[in-house]
Amino acid sequence: MKSKPCVILMDNGSHRAESTINLRRIAQSLSHHIGIEVHPVSLLHSTNVSPSELNGKKAEILEPFIRSKCEKGLNSFFIIPFFFGQSAALKDYLPQRVKDIQSKWQKTEVRLAPPLVNLADRNDYSVSNIIGELVLEKIDEENLDKPHVTLVDHGTPLKEVNQVRNHVSNQLNEILDGHVAIVKASSMERREGKDYEFNEPLLENLLGQNDFIQDVVLAMLFISPGRHAGPGGDIDQICQSAEIECNTLRTFKSKLFAMHPKVIDLLASRFKEGLESRPIV
Repeated sequence: MKSKPCVILMDNGSHRAESTINLRRIAQSLSHHIGIEVHPVSLLHSTNVSPSELNGKKAEILEPFIRSKCEKGLNSFFIIPFFFGQSAALKDYLPQRVKDIQSKWQKTEVRLAPPLVNLADRNDYSVSNIIGELVLEKIDEENLDKPHVTLVDHGTPLKEVNQVRNHVSNQLNEILDGHVAIVKASSMERREGKDYEFNEPLLENLLGQNDFIQDVVLAMLFISPGRHAGPGGDIDQICQSAEIECNTLRTFKSKLFAMHPKVIDLLASRFKEGLESRPIV
């Protein structure tokens, strides 16, 4: 007999405390919204953060968390991925971890809600509407006049994940029409070789070039403030270097995705959509 599902809000994890604190905040709000306890758990990395930076409570990562619950007799888990698309972490790494757990607890079932961006439904603007509002907020805050915008993501080895970036960028061009000069997608980094050229343009190659030489707003396709998108992180360093190279360039980052209150409604919607999903392995 299956136990009542243990509901998990899972992000990729970070070496920065702010990311775990943010995940906990979102999980608590989502718990109140759907009326079910939601556990904030990272896939990896977050246990490297000292509990002293996390109000004395150590971060949880997925496999040890599920194993600890299995020890207590739970065998049903439902994961809400705090991911924009079907990354390798969700497609490959997660199923393998579940298989490893099932080698000891054979009856364990893990089901997965859809990620945040629904590529199959071209009328679903949930993510792009949120990012669009964050961009408009930054434009208003800085009193900018039709700036150029780049939707920047981390970069990926998977074309399917890159499609998420381009899909959201295209939707943003529609949403922000009349408010900005143009929206162009970019990535923070990429692997070497022709096989990964789909990540181009890199942010560092876009800033200070062609029309991106004055006011540029970065629409951040990042969930939380980790070492890439957080203060003083990789994105900030790229922007600072570009501004030194091009003295007419000014860059402005939108708030990160998880800062918007509508994220709770979106996660609740994905939770409901995933309730009838089959076990991932």
